[in-house]
Amino acid sequence: MIKEVIVVEGRDDTVAVKRAVEADTIETGGSAINSRILKQIALAQERRGVIVLTDPDHAGERIRKIIANKVPGCKHAFIPEEDATRKGDIGVENASPEAIRKALSRVHTSYEGAESLIDMEDLMEAGLLVHPDAAHRRMVMGNLLGIGYCNGKQFHKRLAVFQITREEFANALAQLEQEREG
Repeated sequence: MIKEVIVVEGRDDTVAVKRAVEADTIETGGSAINSRILKQIALAQERRGVIVLTDPDHAGERIRKIIANKVPGCKHAFIPEEDATRKGDIGVENASPEAIRKALSRVHTSYEGAESLIDMEDLMEAGLLVHPDAAHRRMVMGNLLGIGYCNGKQFHKRLAVFQITREEFANALAQLEQEREG
């Protein structure tokens, strides 16, 4: 049984999570997250801890940001888009039990206001900004680091918020380059 309560968007996500692990969930009701749900999440965070596992799409990111702003210290798990897509539909409910377990094994705790250990120059040198293939490279790096996909500015912020070390960054970059060559 996972100690923390897993926050998902809807009932189908809860079903998918329960196929993968034994855990309790809170459903946000999609992007219509309200103050009552946020109070439940805050209480769960206080008593047991929370892992946010939203869809790897714009709506899921919006919900994740709302929760992170209203309930500090939550853990975050990310499923890569390709592992959460079936017949053009993106969502946690489409992920395999293995993909969900993998995402939950790589949770990160957010630390708002944390300073980044990796600067924008590092991102440029790594081809994650101002590079013809920057978006694809960020997607691969986000998946390797377990922080999800986002634009360059958000990627830099996530590196700070989740306190990704220079060593973790360098290892993921080496793996990205190795996969590109292979």
